[in-house]
Amino acid sequence: MRIAVALFMLLILAMWVMRSASASELPTVGQKAPEFSVMDQNGKLQKLSDYQGKWLVLYFYPKDETPGCTTEACAYRDDIHNIQNLGAAVVGVSIDDASSHAEFADKHHLPFPLLADKEGTVAKSYGSERTLLGYKLARRNTFIIDPTGRIAKVYVNVDAEVNPREVIADLHRLQSTH
Repeated sequence: MRIAVALFMLLILAMWVMRSASASELPTVGQKAPEFSVMDQNGKLQKLSDYQGKWLVLYFYPKDETPGCTTEACAYRDDIHNIQNLGAAVVGVSIDDASSHAEFADKHHLPFPLLADKEGTVAKSYGSERTLLGYKLARRNTFIIDPTGRIAKVYVNVDAEVNPREVIADLHRLQSTH
């Protein structure tokens, strides 16, 4: 009896975790990128339309100052000149607030905006929101948006250290065919 109850409880827990970790639908390549209008770490309103005519690397990450997120942000920082030389901008997004982003950006000398998506609306519109144990987090996904505002490349569950190099290689490839 105790084993049956334990198995039943484990099944209920597994179903709850799977439901809570689910995400909304990812935008697909060629689709118009979902619009956003959110404050960054400096209190500046950032909109997708601000990047019209440029390539945009929009990367989502779970939480400021966690090991993987710090690795990813610093990798983008270290590769920012290569990305900018390709005519692209980088914008990070998480569900942390602006003050957390400001401390994170200042501490790690991040030269790009971090969007304070406190309600998770941007993450949700990009299929990158998840709820885990009652907390909203962004999934580690990245999108390259072309100068016309369309999704050019989607990366899901990225490797934090490798993703900036993948983005640079794909920007080269995309720009040669665009």
